[in-house]
Amino acid sequence: MNNLQTLRADTPAVDTLTHFNNAGASLMPQPVVQAIIDSITLEAQVGGYEAAEVQQNAIQGFYAATAALLNAKPRNIAAVSSATDAYSQALSAIPFRAGDVILTTNNDYASNQLAFLSLQDRFDVRVVRAGDDPAGGVSVDDIAEKIQTLRPRLVAVTHVPTNSGLIQPVEAIGPLCREAGALYLVDACQSVGQLPVDVGQIQCDFLSATCRKFLRGPRGLGFLYVSDRVLSENYAPLFIDMHGATWTGPDSYRLADTAARFENWEFPYALMLGAAEAHRYALRVGVDAIAHRNAELCTNLRQRLAQLPGVRLLDEGNRLASIITLIHNQKTAAELKAALLAERINTSVSSYNAAVINYAQKGMTTAALRISPHYFNTDDEVERLVSLMEHRLNG
Repeated sequence: MNNLQTLRADTPAVDTLTHFNNAGASLMPQPVVQAIIDSITLEAQVGGYEAAEVQQNAIQGFYAATAALLNAKPRNIAAVSSATDAYSQALSAIPFRAGDVILTTNNDYASNQLAFLSLQDRFDVRVVRAGDDPAGGVSVDDIAEKIQTLRPRLVAVTHVPTNSGLIQPVEAIGPLCREAGALYLVDACQSVGQLPVDVGQIQCDFLSATCRKFLRGPRGLGFLYVSDRVLSENYAPLFIDMHGATWTGPDSYRLADTAARFENWEFPYALMLGAAEAHRYALRVGVDAIAHRNAELCTNLRQRLAQLPGVRLLDEGNRLASIITLIHNQKTAAELKAALLAERINTSVSSYNAAVINYAQKGMTTAALRISPHYFNTDDEVERLVSLMEHRLNG
């Protein structure tokens, strides 16, 4: 990446630490931090409502930048508090009935699976998980067969699960859902910002994400993409806010004709402006360039880690993302994380309960160390991480 020095200059923290926890929360570039500070300062100077009014054009920039990332239109974007909030809003819009099928996968985010199980308990829906491809990830053939035989109300797939480098074939599943009339929900929390994500190619009805991970935005904000089909067929969240609908009479209301129906009236405007800048920053760097750089970093890191004694990489699938999980035959993930943190290297732990099915399939009973590089990391940082791990594992 030719402009790596400039990108790192925008991220002063890299002078004092090495950040390999971008799947948790990445480091915000200075333009993002400054946008948040400027907005908060304005609120303090003129008042919260007044600041929002002054910044209205800039606030609309959040929808434009987010839509540009997804190849969508601003009217199809809703700002929410988190990826889980986005996911829950989407699920709440679907009028499930007893016997309805939710078709999902074995390798998924824990909160999503918990939501499905809650729906199963409350509404007697059936949660069905498609089988896996021998190479890893969900089998598109099995998805296709189950769509035809089970006629699911909803198909839900996580693009990049939090616990491995797997990239699920979400683009291959969309046309199957569209042909069968099934709603299609994609969790893109770990993919937006590190990989190209095109809702037109995916053909999803809903797509949820957060801003704090590979997009390098602030914590406390996420977004939901809502398709024109969902809007035209009047799907709406279970609990509608006065921002998402107009109270037209004692017993009537009119839904907003955009994804705003999935929003609430109260917004963290400073975070929205910071996220808008983060999304524009990603667009300026170029998502294709980001994906290429991440692939270079991760290929090198995976090769080096695989050579360490006692280390088992948990990769699966033919395409791998910028999330690397591993276990060691003697050191726990918590011990490895603590040892690296002592050397100012940030990683994270992926708990067993974060991926019960997938980890059980891999014969695991404990947590994994998760390393998630991003484009601003350097080859020297990769080398330092591997060298320190080798030293700790031999010590």
